[in-house]
Amino acid sequence: MRLTLFASACLLCLGTVQASTPAAGPAPTPAASPTRLDHVLLWGRGIDEATSVMAVKLGFQVRPGRNPGGVANRYIRFSDTSFIELLGITRADPEFDPGMKEDQIALKGRPGARTFGFRSSSVDAIHSSLQALHYAVTPFFSGPDSSKPGWRLFAFDKAPLSSNTFFIDYMAGYAPDQFDPVNTDDYRVTREHPNGARALSSIWLVSGDADADRRQLEKMGFGHAVPVELPAVGAKGFCIPVGPTALLALQPDGAGLAEQTMASGGPRVLGVSFGVADLGRAQRWVERGYERKLATYRGPWGESFLAPTQDDLGLSIEFHAMQQGAATCSAAN
Repeated sequence: MRLTLFASACLLCLGTVQASTPAAGPAPTPAASPTRLDHVLLWGRGIDEATSVMAVKLGFQVRPGRNPGGVANRYIRFSDTSFIELLGITRADPEFDPGMKEDQIALKGRPGARTFGFRSSSVDAIHSSLQALHYAVTPFFSGPDSSKPGWRLFAFDKAPLSSNTFFIDYMAGYAPDQFDPVNTDDYRVTREHPNGARALSSIWLVSGDADADRRQLEKMGFGHAVPVELPAVGAKGFCIPVGPTALLALQPDGAGLAEQTMASGGPRVLGVSFGVADLGRAQRWVERGYERKLATYRGPWGESFLAPTQDDLGLSIEFHAMQQGAATCSAAN
């Protein structure tokens, strides 16, 4: 079974798994240092439409996935090891697992994202710490094939944040995209994109109470939040460092995309940010794709522009110039 089926099933309350009884005494705080944001699960109206938007309009290279049970997936992988997983329904009677079904209900069949993952080499310690902090964490799930190196993840019976999340670790020797050690050049090329995107910088969560997400993240071990404003989408909140990446916990701030998103679908992943090698090149590609001029602005990651992807994908995609040596969330101050 592939990652998405495990992840989406685990992320929603199945009613069959309960957290262990917390240990007595002070609860340890999870160590956030080896942790970063890993990927977003993004539903399209259909897998081919989502692929076309990503490739033609936005300039990403999209890699094949699988199509078990009428729900297909494809991948956009980056040189920093992060990725986007595209999902799309391919037949009239898809075999949804409970997580997929709840996603579709929440998204009302529209494109969008409401699940993302953290990656850490310390998932066992984080799992134990979260149990001690009274979080209803699930047992570990693993895949895709127990006979080969793969991945391990755990999630929550009750989501602590305004969007669903999970923690995952990839075992030594795990080989996504059918990696062959003798084909390192082919493997490298799959991470190169025409738009020059290199790295996932941040995932944006929107809810009616950004501070509630900030408090939960601090309790989970992700502190050092700094205030942030995103006038481009009409939102404000906090930038929370997660290793070399950041979570933006946002809420609407006047009229704008954040307010529209909350009104039409409630809390979810509002957007993602990617660092690109050449901002002008990425901007020209997206302008050609959408046949309109786009303005740049000074965002949390410096000079940036926003691709007009809400109608196509149900979330915003921000591109920004790569920064060298800048501390995570430093530009948000």
